[in-house]
Amino acid sequence: MPAIDATEPERSTAEPVVRTATGAVRGRREHGLAVFRGIPFAAPPVGTARFAAPRPAAPWDGVRDASAFGPPPPQDFGVQGRTGRLEGPEGDTWLTVNVWTPEPDPAARRPVMVWIHGGAYKLGHSGSPGYDAHRVARAGDLVVVSLNYRLGMEGFAQIEGAPANRGLLDQVAALEWVRENIAAFGGDPDQVTVFGESAGGGSVAALLAMDTARGLFHRAIVQSVPGTFFSPELARDIAAALAAEAGLRPTAADLATVEPRELALAVSPLSGKMMRHLDRWGRAAPTVTAYSPVVDGEVLPTTPWQALASGAGRDVGLLVGHNRDEFRLFMAMGGLLGTVTEERAAETLRLFAPGGAEGERAYRAAYPGATPDELYERVQTDWLFALPTQRLAEAQLAGGGRAHVYELAWPAPGNGGVLGACHGLDIPLLFGTYDADLGALLFAGAEVTPEAEALSARFRAAWTSFARTGDPGWPEYDEKHRPTLVLDDAPKVTDYPQERSGRLWEGHDFPALPLLG
Repeated sequence: MPAIDATEPERSTAEPVVRTATGAVRGRREHGLAVFRGIPFAAPPVGTARFAAPRPAAPWDGVRDASAFGPPPPQDFGVQGRTGRLEGPEGDTWLTVNVWTPEPDPAARRPVMVWIHGGAYKLGHSGSPGYDAHRVARAGDLVVVSLNYRLGMEGFAQIEGAPANRGLLDQVAALEWVRENIAAFGGDPDQVTVFGESAGGGSVAALLAMDTARGLFHRAIVQSVPGTFFSPELARDIAAALAAEAGLRPTAADLATVEPRELALAVSPLSGKMMRHLDRWGRAAPTVTAYSPVVDGEVLPTTPWQALASGAGRDVGLLVGHNRDEFRLFMAMGGLLGTVTEERAAETLRLFAPGGAEGERAYRAAYPGATPDELYERVQTDWLFALPTQRLAEAQLAGGGRAHVYELAWPAPGNGGVLGACHGLDIPLLFGTYDADLGALLFAGAEVTPEAEALSARFRAAWTSFARTGDPGWPEYDEKHRPTLVLDDAPKVTDYPQERSGRLWEGHDFPALPLLG
């Protein structure tokens, strides 16, 4: 079984109290830190505030208990929680932040890291055990903040009568809360790093492109950024299909007639039907993910790649990377490992590889002897995560900024090692949460070895060093050698390790996905 943190949270009777702009909060002392949970950064997005941009949280009198996480945002299902179910209190106070700090001393001015969780823009919450940030805060002697944001229909569906990208607007509101309040918790509002994985990484990338987020953070860590950003036309078409599942029109007025959690459940069947819309939705259909940030021209003016190439991140340090075998997790979850036929591999290559049939031939030539499973996995790892990651670093350089790049190549030890360095493995390694959420799957049946502990400590040391100094401990990325830290049993800096795939995608951009018909 995985090793478990042997100590229960150590608590003191002298519980910490901090005064925020909206009222005082009382936290707990745990693991040598002051920890505050469930602090509202915006008003509950219900009633007249539903499907609207976030509104300020109401002030309160007295001292608010901040010992428990806030309620998870409405969603249809999830893998979060030690029981495999979504865990958390009921209620509509979804928009909350949590803070881990060595000491809430306003004079401390420690660096701040703000975590944005992933989950395909439709799942997850900051209270998941896998995101327990006490090891990160202690490793870097800094302040860590995590946050909830609206998901799925509430946060990302493109509907009439509502602003686009409401989930991203929530994230901006949380960062504004950090700017206004984090000094009271011992943090420095002028030294903020945002970091996130998967949809959280996509969110960080989007924030780099948003005018409303400018100046709210100073460094960014993007883990496994998905290349899926929607055009308004595609997003509206998908939203219409989602609303139809519930027998509604895709308008804020119609959708508001159904309670948020009921709406999340009502629209969820579309995930299993997206391939029916392949001719209209193209590459978005096989992802079975009906939500992504929308390049609407206002909230999100352009894709992150376009924004960075134009200099939007010139003054923001960027650390970006991906895992070697990203897509293998999704193959395992779909029961596809060892089952992909030549026909299915060919269809997938023609859909995702640049150039269609020509791209299929190029992949087969670049990876001679690869099995159908390997080709199916490789092209989807490339288009969805690996090449968007590399392009983000290249765009940052083109815009006059700096970037550091990594690849996680260490294989997950659980399940006989069949999952490799798959999607999500960086989370338990970064947070040291081997027994929670994805960690419980990726380390299932395996001991947490000294090598795993050392790699986990290397993750935290690099991430917190970057947050503190802008230097994670290896050379900056450049266009000639493309130095990349490969995280394995013996981490080393090499030229970009996926160069074969990189050559296949030369000249290909990652525009907003279009509506095809």
